Amino acid sequence: MSDLTNSGETRPVPFRGGGFAPSSRRWVGLVVFVVLITLAEMGTRQGWISALTLPKPSDVLKTFGELYSTGLLWKHLSVSLSRLIVGAALGASVGIAVGVMIGLFSYVRAGLVPLVAALFPIPKIALLPLFVIWFGIDEGSKYALIAFGTFTPTVVATYGAVDNVDRGLIRMGQSFNLSWWSIVRKIVLPGAMPGILSGLRISLAIAIILLVAAEMLGAEYGIGAYILEAGSLYDLERLFAGVTILSILGVTLSICIGMIERRLLRWRV
Repeated sequence: MSDLTNSGETRPVPFRGGGFAPSSRRWVGLVVFVVLITLAEMGTRQGWISALTLPKPSDVLKTFGELYSTGLLWKHLSVSLSRLIVGAALGASVGIAVGVMIGLFSYVRAGLVPLVAALFPIPKIALLPLFVIWFGIDEGSKYALIAFGTFTPTVVATYGAVDNVDRGLIRMGQSFNLSWWSIVRKIVLPGAMPGILSGLRISLAIAIILLVAAEMLGAEYGIGAYILEAGSLYDLERLFAGVTILSILGVTLSICIGMIERRLLRWRV
């Protein structure tokens, strides 16, 4: 220390925090998947893992090839995607609108927060028989189940995000005589957007779970119906192929949300 002081030299201190901004390390996730699949392949081939417990990943890949060549992959996937898009879009859009109103208006909050609190803990899958009675066993009950399951977590995440907007920024807008609508559009909604998008990640994951549950009842086509048929036949290759499709679907939705975040939240440093 004394030598450094006497010499008069100064050294720049590196900033190590980085503002807690996560750096991109996409290759790490790919390596993890490759290692796990390799271990599963080795374990099943060497007999460390029973064939009744886990199929060979190579056999699951062959099943994917058969699904693609026969056209059944797109037939099942297209039906599931249409149900997921319609149900999740309906539930998320209504949930965001209701959540914003709860965050902005006291009377709406007083009237709807107890209702949302009562609906939120209800297992949505338990309501499937009721939706079948109300909307029939066809597409209506599936749309309703996915929409309702997406609605409640989206509402909670949205009004929580609105509540967490910095009140100092709102007071600053008022001091500059901004209109109510300008404050909502330029301060409240951008400030709440990170929380809303985080809630959408959870809501879409729940939507995929409910999609599978809905398709296991009275559906001829769909990933859920495909998994149910494979399980009844104890066909592990087809069953894991269906589960893998759901996993890829979830990862794809997460990537889409990430792209929306990067576009809408460019103002964040």
